[in-house]
Amino acid sequence: MLILVARDGPYSPGPNGEDGSLIPRQVLFGNPDKTSVKISPDGSQISYLAPANGVLNLWVAPAEDPLRARPVTNDTHRGIRSYAWAYNNEILYLQDTDGDENWRLFKVNPGPGKGEVECLTPKGCLAAIQKISLYFPNEILVCINDRDPRYHDIYRFNLSTGNRSLLQKNPGFGGFITDDKFQVRLAVNLTADGGAEYLVPRNGSWEIILKINSEDYSPYLSSPIGIDKTGRMLFFTDNRNRDTAALKVLDLDSGRETLIAEDPNADASAVLVHPRDCTIQAVAFTYDRKHWKILDSSIEKDMARLREVADGEMDVVSRSLDDKAWIVSYLRDNGPGDYYYYNRSSGEARFLFTWNKELEDKPLARMHPVIIKSRDGLDLISYITLPLGRDGDGNDHPDRPLPLVLLVHGGPWYRDNWGYNSIHQWLANRGYAVLSINFRGSTGFGKSFMNAGNLEWGGKMQDDLIDGANWAVAEGIADPDRIAIMGGSYGGYATLAALTMTPEAFACGVDLVGPSNLITFLESVPAYWEPLTGLFRIRIGDNTTEEGRAFLEARSPINHAENVTRPLLIGQGANDPRVRQNESEQIVSSLEKRGTPVTYLVFPDEGHGFARPENNMAFFAVTEAFLAQHLGGEFEPMGSDLQRSSITVPVGAKEVPGLQEALEARDETSAGP
Repeated sequence: MLILVARDGPYSPGPNGEDGSLIPRQVLFGNPDKTSVKISPDGSQISYLAPANGVLNLWVAPAEDPLRARPVTNDTHRGIRSYAWAYNNEILYLQDTDGDENWRLFKVNPGPGKGEVECLTPKGCLAAIQKISLYFPNEILVCINDRDPRYHDIYRFNLSTGNRSLLQKNPGFGGFITDDKFQVRLAVNLTADGGAEYLVPRNGSWEIILKINSEDYSPYLSSPIGIDKTGRMLFFTDNRNRDTAALKVLDLDSGRETLIAEDPNADASAVLVHPRDCTIQAVAFTYDRKHWKILDSSIEKDMARLREVADGEMDVVSRSLDDKAWIVSYLRDNGPGDYYYYNRSSGEARFLFTWNKELEDKPLARMHPVIIKSRDGLDLISYITLPLGRDGDGNDHPDRPLPLVLLVHGGPWYRDNWGYNSIHQWLANRGYAVLSINFRGSTGFGKSFMNAGNLEWGGKMQDDLIDGANWAVAEGIADPDRIAIMGGSYGGYATLAALTMTPEAFACGVDLVGPSNLITFLESVPAYWEPLTGLFRIRIGDNTTEEGRAFLEARSPINHAENVTRPLLIGQGANDPRVRQNESEQIVSSLEKRGTPVTYLVFPDEGHGFARPENNMAFFAVTEAFLAQHLGGEFEPMGSDLQRSSITVPVGAKEVPGLQEALEARDETSAGP
């Protein structure tokens, strides 16, 4: 039963931060100073992503002198997001085109006088690095779906010539595991009933060595991790005959399984892998906070030493091949993360840099883990952030109820975690309490919790969100008249479901790339998701049967659009391959026909979420004004945050204060004298 009370009239926004109390959006959502720090295989260089002319590019510096860093790429548009060192000391990175997720593989030689970028894979398909091996420093394995968009074949690439040769044709599998000798050791077949099979190549055919039923299988529950240097021992997570996913090792020759590590409350998640032996030395489990279980005594001293270096959750993010040098990161909730260079021989941890220095002196708030009970008794691990100064007792409760934003994660097979969150900090700085809930179906808490979300889109998963909002009201945290719901991807769906199926529960909603029609959504997913269709039928619903389609129609916000009474803001990337633009177009068109106010933002050069900082700042500038209008929080004027963005507003620009004026100013500036 809902206990939220609908508001009766508009709220007046708070002060606009002229006193300097507001953290600029540029600081919160602009490019980081330095991120994704790695050490080269030979230990001589460190690399990272940092802005060059306002766009994230690759930088390289001598390990002993990071101040001598220089950019080795010159991207001027979308920036680089992920990369890896090859063993010939070249750097490999992936880029798509304006968010289309057709990832292409590039290489660059970072040596002095080098820097020429070369593309290795063709347009119009998705490439991914399969394996980089110390035994073949001038070669890599790459999986590409250019033969059949549904399936990825494995190719052996020569980095000097760019030539490739087929190593493994994919007959319809979900993926492969290869060893350092470039041998295919395992295939994963995703079955039509939502389960999986592990197969090994023997005598020219594939032999099943392990079966996982649909109740136990998910890429997040029972899934292969990697293989050791012998090519025989497979590390994998497994929750067969148990609830939480344990770490195990499987002998591919004998089929013998051995339990390595487990936790009764959380699934095995991150692992620490030896750079040469490829054995797992530590495994992380995360319930409300991450903790590491050490498996290899040879690193116990190192891990103990590193825990003393700095505050925050510690991760070893990169290691040299000889394992003498580590790059270590520390994550905090109320400050930017730090990177250190760790010398294992001396035990010295040398500070490198923080990833956003401008945040160091900003008024950032703490994030509190809390456990909320669902109406049917599930423990929902959640995180709440309160405006600085409103939690004087440090008990995650303010001195009086606040406007609250319920921030819903995507996936939904994902989870929220403790740590620095730019959206939490932004909203808290504007005067809002922020609540993120790991609703049923979220990952990390065992199969019972995850499977409790099966066929519950718009059902019990939605109830969990309502229960969280009700909890915040009952605890005196949230003003029942001023609660918004906001999220991206599945979080966008949850926003649309809330405003269409429980129309009085929230004062307003913000949807970013959320599906509105579950049938058209399932019928338009990328071709390379074909192996997952059996799993989708179990988790979301079956769009191939009359009964299943009726169920999906009932859970689709588009079919309840007539119920919308609260203000809605929708953001969409035009090139989104997962949740296509039509999903937003459908709900916007339906609301327009009914005369229901809606503001619709479209970014022509983005996909499933926004990569360009200019677009992020534009989206959050509009969202900030929208929330201030309906919840009464503080706000920073839009100013010039739309100037360099591709943002278009096909519908409802006049519904958000200042938006029409900012668009006109942008257009006048771009038109010139």
